[in-house]
Amino acid sequence: MKSVITTTISAADAAGRFPTSSDLESVQGNIQRASARLEAAKNLGSNHEDVVREAGDACFAKYTYLKNPGEAGDSQEKINKCYRDIDHYMRLINYSLVVGGTGPVDEWGISGAREVYRALNLPTAAYITAFTFTRDRLCVPRDMSAQAGVEFTSALDYVINSLC
Repeated sequence: MKSVITTTISAADAAGRFPTSSDLESVQGNIQRASARLEAAKNLGSNHEDVVREAGDACFAKYTYLKNPGEAGDSQEKINKCYRDIDHYMRLINYSLVVGGTGPVDEWGISGAREVYRALNLPTAAYITAFTFTRDRLCVPRDMSAQAGVEFTSALDYVINSLC
């Protein structure tokens, strides 16, 4: 699984060198932010059902046409799949916070996602709305500390930008 640490080591190894001072500073910064990332992961994990429900509700509130016949949410089964997908991405965000890199999102969520959504006639804008709602709803310090909030919103922004 890709993280700042594994990426740094892999790059140095591929070049046949030791990690540079700049490489080590990057790793050190990643380690210094670890407690904030883990706080964000813990809070997301303990509230994920509410986070997913609210994100999905925001998606369907903005794109009400999705429940029309022939659209991506025209049955309860399809609506449930949308919530399942949001939950999947939230788990990947959680995993990314734990490992300190985008590896889980890149490997299991981004690679080919846009093509799959197009093939299934699922608008990525709806998912972007769900993740944007979650990002904008975050309240520091109610939900987590300021630094944990930065880590969480950065992970959400990464997913949002990857779906654009």
